[in-house]
Amino acid sequence: MLKPKTRWVVRHSDHQLAESLANELNITPLVATLLVNRGFDTASSARFFLFGKEEFYDPFLFNGMETAVKRIRAAIDQNEPILIFGDYDADGVSSTSVLMLTLRDLGANVQFYIPNRFSEGYGPNEPAFRHAAELGIKLIITVDTGIAAVHEAEVAKQLGIDLIITDHHEPGPVLPHALAIIHPKLADSTYPFRELAGVGVAFKLAHALYGRLPEHLLEIAVIGTIADLVSLTGENRLIAKNGLQKLKETERIGLRAIFKTAGIDPLAINEETIGFSIAPRINAVGRLADADLAVQLLLTEDPVEAEELAAEMEALNKSRQALVNTMTEEAIAEVETHYPIDSNKVLVIGKEGWNAGVIGIVASKLVEKYYRPAIVLSFDQEKGLAKGSARSIPGFDLFQNLSTLRDILPHFGGHPMAAGMTLRLDDVAELRQKLNQLAADVLTDDDFIPVTYLDNEVPLKEIDLQSLEEMRLLSPYGIDNPKPKVLINNVGITSLRKIGSDQNHLKITVNDHDAHLDGVGFGLGAVVDQISPAAKISLIGELSINEWNNIRKPQIFVQDIAVRSWQLFDFRGQKHLGSIPVTVPEENRKLIVFNKHHAEKINKHLGIEPVCIEDVESAKAFDGYHANIALVDFPPSKEILIQLLKGKQPARIYAYFYKASSDFFSTIPTRDHFKWFYAFLLKNNPIDLNRYGDDIAKLRGWSRSTINFMTKVFSELNFVTINNGFITLNKQPQKRDLTDSRTFQQKQAQSELERDLLFSSFQELKQWFTNIIEESVEIEEAIKQWI
Repeated sequence: MLKPKTRWVVRHSDHQLAESLANELNITPLVATLLVNRGFDTASSARFFLFGKEEFYDPFLFNGMETAVKRIRAAIDQNEPILIFGDYDADGVSSTSVLMLTLRDLGANVQFYIPNRFSEGYGPNEPAFRHAAELGIKLIITVDTGIAAVHEAEVAKQLGIDLIITDHHEPGPVLPHALAIIHPKLADSTYPFRELAGVGVAFKLAHALYGRLPEHLLEIAVIGTIADLVSLTGENRLIAKNGLQKLKETERIGLRAIFKTAGIDPLAINEETIGFSIAPRINAVGRLADADLAVQLLLTEDPVEAEELAAEMEALNKSRQALVNTMTEEAIAEVETHYPIDSNKVLVIGKEGWNAGVIGIVASKLVEKYYRPAIVLSFDQEKGLAKGSARSIPGFDLFQNLSTLRDILPHFGGHPMAAGMTLRLDDVAELRQKLNQLAADVLTDDDFIPVTYLDNEVPLKEIDLQSLEEMRLLSPYGIDNPKPKVLINNVGITSLRKIGSDQNHLKITVNDHDAHLDGVGFGLGAVVDQISPAAKISLIGELSINEWNNIRKPQIFVQDIAVRSWQLFDFRGQKHLGSIPVTVPEENRKLIVFNKHHAEKINKHLGIEPVCIEDVESAKAFDGYHANIALVDFPPSKEILIQLLKGKQPARIYAYFYKASSDFFSTIPTRDHFKWFYAFLLKNNPIDLNRYGDDIAKLRGWSRSTINFMTKVFSELNFVTINNGFITLNKQPQKRDLTDSRTFQQKQAQSELERDLLFSSFQELKQWFTNIIEESVEIEEAIKQWI
């Protein structure tokens, strides 16, 4: 048995519908099932998703769009200075860049402003608006921010500044009084798609200002859309799909400079390139310095400047990585020392000196490690404030729950899964206490077990190059259109080994009849030692095509492995037992010994208290349910071993069966042997075995132990009397069978047990145990059905 790291939840597929779709569209069953699971369960909807040319919605379907466009065009006509007020993450940088490029192209007098994360915090603020007024700004347009700026909107009004808000974050109960609010999630919104990122909303404003689709901006819009983890459906899918193609072909100097420093091959760009390479670098700038650098890099037309800015961005990203590693270690120590997870359903931790720019990443690391909502705060003792970032798990809506604590959260905003906030230091303890109470009310024990949602259980025979080629049509992947994860259930192992310089990855080939599939599991090398070669395994992961030396083969990137039934690990023949603590997992580990002397030695040398089984009754009483059982030495009888395992349902059995010497290869005399020996005694009665025992053995080519054994059997059957080594035949003994002798029975049973346990093949030993374990389980299940 091998437990998976997460709960596997497989979608229930309508196989009949998938089969119909596969036939109608002439696609593989695998892709047809994936489409049905994503809601494309008709031929027309599936065909359109895979091959259709979707159109962008009319931007004027947004409430406030007409007012905003009219005001912006008036400002352009009158050469009024316009300020774009952005945010410091990848979405905010992309949004700012899209609108800057648009307004510059349209001849506007425009500049941008992104607040400093450390001195100003998130979103519009009064000092920034007053400074804008001093510069003569008459129109401020927010991008990816502003929906919570109720006070700042009033300040703008007092300053005679018109305010246009474009945002996508969750709107609160009170909206700012602005000239126009362009937001897809407003209660009265008539826009058909609600899930745009901040850059998506800015792109729609650009669309309206141009009067046509600004395709040249898609290469920037795609960055914020993918980076902000919004639903990659509807218009977001259009932005992502078309934007990725534009990004591959881009001539924009700043983007190509990023590609060069990051080692990105433009032709190989996909959604993961943005998520793991481009977006982190843009975010690093805003986390450690001023995000202006990132905007300038996207806007520049000077190759030298682009190269310099990209190099600075790369250096900041490396600093960010080092800082995150250090802070994560400190955060884990804080949790382990002060806020253990057994008493904290929500982790709320903070420390003075923690960089506010990376606390969001650290919060994500804590969620990944402890799988519970986490808020990481940077304390400013001088100002008496705590600035924090929060990340959550499914089942706990951060925005909704934090909204109930507005009395102690004067500044906060975000989404169900992520949020940012500022509060007084004195209120941190109350925040922790109240969030934990809220979590206790809505989260169950199961909610704290990580879940992996799987698209389908796929037979190996359905995984081929054609199906994997077709599967690529579902990309780009993201929220609500995830990269398919599949379950491959109960398959055999062709090969399994560790790979990598540190042996921390695994390479596997699985089989099911004639079908085979190769797999690689990064970071799963340790699992190799927990899988028996004969096990049937289940694994989950992402399917792909492996291309090497012009050979293309299906493969799976393994993310988790499970073995549902008990496993046997064969360590017979090992004379040194020092590896047991490393080999046998500590969780529910039970070391079984049948010899008291061995128990003392193991306790002394290994520091482990073994379970000593001396008789049938102690074997029956042994609790081995789902245990990792190590059978250290050889049992005295078959019955003891049967009672030890019967009905216990162990997770694993590690068979060592240490035995100093074996009786298996010593001669078990046949009836002819006994007949000859009896005749010899009859002829030479009485005889001194102490004197002539070795000679008799030599005469027949037997061992002396064989002579002693037969003598003891005759004695137990009352055929002979032994006195000081002299053996004398009894007169007219009762006729009895050899099997009536206890010594003969024990010798025969021990020999058979050694044959079954020590000198059997792996498969024979596995079957021997299976007969005991599964028979008892079947009996128990049958009894339960009748109770």
